[in-house]
Amino acid sequence: MSIFVDKNTRLLVQGITGREGQFHTRQCVAYGTRVVAGVTPGKGGQKMDDIPVFHTVKEAVDQTGANCSMIFVPPPFAADAIMEAADAKINLIVAITEGIPVLDMMRVKNDLEGKPSRLIGPNCPGIITPGECKAGIMPSPIHQPGGPIGVVSRSGTLTYEVVHQLSQEGIGQTTCIGIGGDPICGTDFIDCLDAFEKDPETSGVVLVGEIGGTSEEEASEFIAQNMTKPVVGFIAGLTAPPGRRMGHAGAIISGRSGTATGKIAAMKKNGIHVCEDLGDFGRFCTTVFKDA
Repeated sequence: MSIFVDKNTRLLVQGITGREGQFHTRQCVAYGTRVVAGVTPGKGGQKMDDIPVFHTVKEAVDQTGANCSMIFVPPPFAADAIMEAADAKINLIVAITEGIPVLDMMRVKNDLEGKPSRLIGPNCPGIITPGECKAGIMPSPIHQPGGPIGVVSRSGTLTYEVVHQLSQEGIGQTTCIGIGGDPICGTDFIDCLDAFEKDPETSGVVLVGEIGGTSEEEASEFIAQNMTKPVVGFIAGLTAPPGRRMGHAGAIISGRSGTATGKIAAMKKNGIHVCEDLGDFGRFCTTVFKDA
């Protein structure tokens, strides 16, 4: 099995006629994802390759049955695109767009409250269930179908690195999710951990965090209290200086909060197997997951 996306996912792409939208849509199609529609206001009636383009998300959903949206809309308009997808009752919204203003994301967070739509991102690589569906920008060849390990990460690049090392060791993945590193985002670590715990095909989880915020500490407590499956953790930013943003907008140490050492300590305290050497990550996982 998998979480959030699978072979039955029907994907639409908001911003499909832009350069990035076209490129990554074609990559998703080549991977086998069922891309059923695109949305670009003012360009309805056109086609991108063989994919019909609609003026609105609602129109696309009504005519194609799309249940997942991937967003490549420019930052000033991305929040409205997310809310439009939610209004059209899209089940899963994957916001790839980077640089959405925090105030805009606060509006989105408020708008999604109580709605059935799940948001992944923004500023994220998306989600992939290897061999079934890709809704994002991750390099598909590094992923290995067949499970049994779930991967969730705040860092896109590190997601690729740990997945590559897992695959090199012959460890397949059920689903890999990049949740993004902005201060305000949709799906968080705990959402994914809970879903992996409930997925019968996932027998272990990799969690990749970074400096800034408290989400890794909160996830560590959740793992100790709610998870029966082994979790391997890695925290990026051990040498980051306080007060300087590193990479993601949310990756910043403020005072004594959000340090890598604090997050690693919280992980170890709560029973997570912490790998502190990224170069040895794959081999480390073979030991932890040998019985998974």
